[in-house]
Amino acid sequence: MTTKRDYYEILGVDREADDGKIKKSYRKLAMKYHPDKNPGNREAEDKFKEAAEAYEVLRDPQKRNIYDQYGHQGLEGSGFSGFGGFEDIFSSFGDIFEDFFGFGSGGRSRSRGQKGADLRYDLQLSFMKAAFGTETEITVDKMEACSQCKGNGCKPGTQPEICQTCGGAGQVTRSQGFFSVRTTCPSCRGAGQAIKDPCSNCRGSGQVRISKTVSVKIPAGVDTGSRLRLTGEGESGKNGGPDGDLYVFIHVDDHDFFKRDNTNIICQVPISFIQAALGDKIKVPTLKGEKLLDIPKGTQPGKLFYLHGEGIPSLRNGRRGDQIVQVLIKTPTNLSRKQEVLLKEFAKLETEKFSTKLKNIFKSSATGS
Repeated sequence: MTTKRDYYEILGVDREADDGKIKKSYRKLAMKYHPDKNPGNREAEDKFKEAAEAYEVLRDPQKRNIYDQYGHQGLEGSGFSGFGGFEDIFSSFGDIFEDFFGFGSGGRSRSRGQKGADLRYDLQLSFMKAAFGTETEITVDKMEACSQCKGNGCKPGTQPEICQTCGGAGQVTRSQGFFSVRTTCPSCRGAGQAIKDPCSNCRGSGQVRISKTVSVKIPAGVDTGSRLRLTGEGESGKNGGPDGDLYVFIHVDDHDFFKRDNTNIICQVPISFIQAALGDKIKVPTLKGEKLLDIPKGTQPGKLFYLHGEGIPSLRNGRRGDQIVQVLIKTPTNLSRKQEVLLKEFAKLETEKFSTKLKNIFKSSATGS
């Protein structure tokens, strides 16, 4: 297993670096190791990809926060797996490569493959399904390659034509004195090609909107804010580019009895003052059923008891937290006459016991013992 280098080390910045420093450092590395400047150099290709992955994480506040707290393992748990290849990098950071070469892929035509857009789906889960995990189906609306023209936007039997204005480059060069300025072709808008006979199904766009049902496996232990990544389930790419991804954001309902604290669950269980005074064994609901809990003699209000391993499994290592049981002592109401008599007798005994204890304290103080 290959050990990944620290992202801050890769970009040569410290952990407090702001967005400007991070971007400046990445631009410098991307220029140095760009594949068009290092043809056939495998080491330069690896460094180019490594720098792009580091920049992708550190420029995103959410990814950066996860990395700072949990490192590479935390990012993998959140669904991040880096880039598939050069085209993914050029699609994501096209604005940076514009500065170097005039367009995103350093001399490649604008008609190169473009990755499809990522999609978001918000999924509501019950407390118990989040605790144990589940598998469900969701339906998403997205753009997919047209089946009639296979995504090229042309009427079946025809093909796109090279743009006559830019010759397929997607850009035109204009001379201004001693300088040459490259701008997006006004005819094809950077595509490098023109569609003479558009497909009737997608009207030349190469894509149609569909509804697709996707199966989603929810791991045990997810919580509100958890995010799942379904690779390739986003919108379809253009010009042969890869499909985007679908991100499923989890929202978990509250439970009537349990409260969650990370991997621990907390509950409150009422007991009578008799049970608290004399001790007892009571049945306590857990995620998996009921368990016996020993209440020792003299238990005080608010006392916490721990049922180890009865909490929520961790997404990182699968280890379960604890169930924390807080006892609440009920004050009896609607007492019968006999109960009142017994309680008064009990109170009398308690008063005598307290008075004797108090006298002993004063007697000890007076004698200096």
